[in-house]
Amino acid sequence: MSGDDDELPEDSPEELFENAPCGYLTTRLDGTIVKVNRTLEALTGFDRAELVGQRRFQDLLSVGGRIYHETHYAPLLQIQGHVREIAVDLVRADGTVLPALVNSVLRHDAQGAPRAIRTTVFDATDRRSYERELIRARDREHEIAAQLQRGLLAGEIPQDPALDLGVEYLPAVTGLEVGGDWYDAFALGERAIALVVGDVVGRGIVAATTMGQLRSAVRALAGTGLEPGALLEALDRYARRHAIGQMTTLTYARLDLDSGALTIASAGHLPPALAAPGDAPEFLWGGRSAPLDATLDPEPRAQAGVTLRPDSMLVLFTDGLIERVDRPLQMGLDGLLAEIDARRDRPAAALAADLTRAMLAERRTSDDVCVVALRWAPPA
Repeated sequence: MSGDDDELPEDSPEELFENAPCGYLTTRLDGTIVKVNRTLEALTGFDRAELVGQRRFQDLLSVGGRIYHETHYAPLLQIQGHVREIAVDLVRADGTVLPALVNSVLRHDAQGAPRAIRTTVFDATDRRSYERELIRARDREHEIAAQLQRGLLAGEIPQDPALDLGVEYLPAVTGLEVGGDWYDAFALGERAIALVVGDVVGRGIVAATTMGQLRSAVRALAGTGLEPGALLEALDRYARRHAIGQMTTLTYARLDLDSGALTIASAGHLPPALAAPGDAPEFLWGGRSAPLDATLDPEPRAQAGVTLRPDSMLVLFTDGLIERVDRPLQMGLDGLLAEIDARRDRPAAALAADLTRAMLAERRTSDDVCVVALRWAPPA
């Protein structure tokens, strides 16, 4: 130890208390202040004589703080014996508001009876500003991601006399970040169309940009004439090579508008539902394989085919439509088929909107919801 260190003056316990980096106060059980330090005087702007014996701790709080003190703070202190890092607003002598964090401990006498409350008060002005900036930054990111997602989903829906196509997209209504659900519908030559519904893992800008990359890759691969199963194999290699979209699920379907031949390949996604005239709605479980880049040794991707009858309705969707934490997945699947059956004669756009409204049924969801409904009705 150097000589300079030896010459440092010793601080008395009283000096340490008076000039502590936080405000100290001791109160009676009813909140009446009996002792404060100089730091608390500086924080509140009140002289010691204006505080000790003259005010209660709760009198220093804002209106909302006094209500919180009565309904939560004081009861918790009595039950637990302490409260930690409670955010309150103090009203200073000049009427300005000071954001603060307070900690209180209930002190007992030798017989174990509660006698006093000791409280520390920390100036939280910088923390409050930091939290507000975090909220602003999070809001900015959410808006950027939402704009990006809306822009990527704004493609024109194919038009054809044999086709009635409707889409319903509902962003998550809880949480501040958009998800990675997407849909697409585009022409494959003159007499065929492609339908895509996908779900990227994650949320926010990263999920939105990944969704955009995969959506573009699907369109590019579809333009080469690949069948659905082969297209998913190529997309899987693309995702692995560029390290994007791992565990993404999607369904890719190709429909011949003249014959009604439908070919489907699904990478871990929920199966499309088909309502054929005269038949009960059912799920098309064929052509399934694992999500993108989900295995170290990927196997060939399966595909399945079915020929639609005229006036058949096909519904593709993401999991936000049916999944709920308070019920089994099968209940959501069964409910969707029942809703489709009850509305099978509706136009495609109305069906997509009605299904979304009926399946959510006033329930908030933290996931995006995407529904693509298609009716194949070739001219007689």
